[in-house]
Amino acid sequence: MKKQSRLLRIGVLGCGPIAQFAHFESCQKGANTDLYAICDAAPDLLERMNQAWRPQKAYDSFEKMLADDSVEAVIIAVSDAFHVPAALIAIQAGKHVLIEKPVSHSIEECLQLKEAAAEAGVIVQIGHNKRFDPGVEFAHRFVQDKMGEMLALKAWYGDHVQRYTETDNIQPLPIRSEKALKPAFNEKADPERYYMMAHGSHLLDNARFFGGLIGSVRARLVRKWDAWCWFVDTTFHSGAVGHLDLTIKIRSDWHEGFQLYGERGSAFGKLYNPWYYKSAEVECYLEADQQYYKPLGADGFSYRRQLEAFAACILDGRPQSGADIDAGLETVKGMIAIRESVRTGKEIYLDQLPTTAAL
Repeated sequence: MKKQSRLLRIGVLGCGPIAQFAHFESCQKGANTDLYAICDAAPDLLERMNQAWRPQKAYDSFEKMLADDSVEAVIIAVSDAFHVPAALIAIQAGKHVLIEKPVSHSIEECLQLKEAAAEAGVIVQIGHNKRFDPGVEFAHRFVQDKMGEMLALKAWYGDHVQRYTETDNIQPLPIRSEKALKPAFNEKADPERYYMMAHGSHLLDNARFFGGLIGSVRARLVRKWDAWCWFVDTTFHSGAVGHLDLTIKIRSDWHEGFQLYGERGSAFGKLYNPWYYKSAEVECYLEADQQYYKPLGADGFSYRRQLEAFAACILDGRPQSGADIDAGLETVKGMIAIRESVRTGKEIYLDQLPTTAAL
């Protein structure tokens, strides 16, 4: 990848698996990005990553990295519970921020983040990397420009029992440290909450990316063996209807995709395990032509593509793709509404959720 003359100098907070698997490489390979600094409180992990990735600076505290005027933007690549607190500190230091998804577990935190970013005049992007899959981008342009009014959306996300067998082979062995900072609670202790935040956030953002704002949800949850299955009926502000299927752990291969039915055409997509860096297979049908359109999507490194888009917003003034704080907020609302609907058996309207609501 040929580098541009002006690069965004990025500091990465957190040297754990997601940084090792995605963000360090994205910074190095990005056409407009530079892995300027890394930061972690675990000295052994910081030293290993400093030797492996060779940033210009390595910091053992976030405050020290933020005090470096050369750092223009930071990637928040730490545990979910630390996302917003760390992002707020970065914003106060005048840094642009890319936050791993989901941005938060609460509406209130999202609103605090939105207000702080607006006051500081910085760009905040949420790590909904699948928006930057070239197949998904192609389908989105088709929906926006050619498909006409949407009638219905179906979307599904199925993580499978063999996923870690696959990813252990695909990914390098992560370097870990016993001295790494961890939340005060086990984020995986409540599977309903963990699966919704880790996987449901992707499904909800995909639905919103194609269908627009979700008005309400009515959800059911079935648990058997070690499997969890949510079926979610949705209504969109546009008047379209939708069905979302989140199933963890299916007895099959990775199963993720969408079907979109519109006034002048339809779009169909199959997404792959993201760690293969393989673009979604998409077919879009236009009734006027009675023909299908299918992109190649050779560049499926969505993590790098999202970072390049983030940098282009800062360096070139390009508009955000929509993976902004509002997108993150709507995902959080959707997750909370689904859990509340499962609990009560009622249809839950996202705009009626109290600001104190949390997952």
